[in-house]
Amino acid sequence: MRDVSTGPGPSPDPSTGPRTEGGSRALALLLIITGAAGLLAAWVITLDKFKLLEAKVAGTTFTPGCSLNPVVSCGSVMESDQASAFGFPNPMLGLAAYAVVICVGMSLLARARFPRWYWLTFNAGTLFGVGFCAWLMFQSLYRINALCLWCCLAWVATIVMFWYVTSFNVRKGFLPAPGWLRGFFGEFTWVLPVLHIGIIGMLILTRWWDFWTS
Repeated sequence: MRDVSTGPGPSPDPSTGPRTEGGSRALALLLIITGAAGLLAAWVITLDKFKLLEAKVAGTTFTPGCSLNPVVSCGSVMESDQASAFGFPNPMLGLAAYAVVICVGMSLLARARFPRWYWLTFNAGTLFGVGFCAWLMFQSLYRINALCLWCCLAWVATIVMFWYVTSFNVRKGFLPAPGWLRGFFGEFTWVLPVLHIGIIGMLILTRWWDFWTS
């Protein structure tokens, strides 16, 4: 399977590579799609959070549409302390971050080229995102004891964009790596997000095994 993070033609030698680099059309579309998915999730969660707060002020209750059962309960996640890890609702961070991802994807679609520092900064942002998602996953599964479907969509989008941006930087020599690793990313980048998401799926399945099988 062809790696969507690279354009046509051979990858440049890391020691003599260009000062700027543009991504392929496929990478641009992947960033736009994953950014839009994350933005949609953050937007819906933000709206539901406002409705929860309004209901509390009015002395009523509000149940988000994705609160389906005791396990898939978006309301439980939104009302937890972890949902405001930085002192404000987490989805507000997502609204800004995923919008940036869409802007990068649109720029690549317009044939923009960026220097090494830009790609590494972007990669660092996706690394922070996937790390934060990993923390939220742990909290959701083992502390809050509930899942939010919109959060799961944001997790998947972040994981996919992280691995493909990392693949791009390794392939282009922006991140130092041995030749075998560059070759692996060139042919099998898709394996890493599939494996990553598959592990999370197994954790979710085993965490509530009795509920799923009852």
